[in-house]
Amino acid sequence: MRLTTRTNLATRVLMFCAVNQGRVVRSSDIAKACNASGNHLGHVIHQLQQHGFVDTLRGRSGGLQLGLQPREISIGRVFRIFESAVPFAECFAGDDNTCPLTAECRLRGFIDRAVEAFYHELDMVTLEDLVRGNCGLEAILKLAPERPARCSEIIPNGIAAE
Repeated sequence: MRLTTRTNLATRVLMFCAVNQGRVVRSSDIAKACNASGNHLGHVIHQLQQHGFVDTLRGRSGGLQLGLQPREISIGRVFRIFESAVPFAECFAGDDNTCPLTAECRLRGFIDRAVEAFYHELDMVTLEDLVRGNCGLEAILKLAPERPARCSEIIPNGIAAE
């Protein structure tokens, strides 16, 4: 399984905004920090804004910021939104499916359950889980670098220990 560029960029945008929470950030700053195309980023930001994940402000001092608290943003929901237009396999492609095995193939059911299990795991992860206590990420994405007073240890499964 491979995520689309848009899903990858959406998570980067959200993490950048979360690390810089309380500030209006510019897409050019996100593009630079996340090694992203400004054009791709614009499309992703627009979609994030349409779904309420970010608020955008136009004008000279414009930019974007989180539209929800990091604890309210489910990574599974973000992935579903950005991956929904891309079928996992040809047999999930509706009218574009030309596979002659679809009617009798049992693999589709197993794939469907596996993909749903993947999303289920991500449903339990919030944006806050990705950024809270993540000093390395903060060092990369923080607009005004400052060393946090305390950083949590990261345990092997990726969850920050308090």
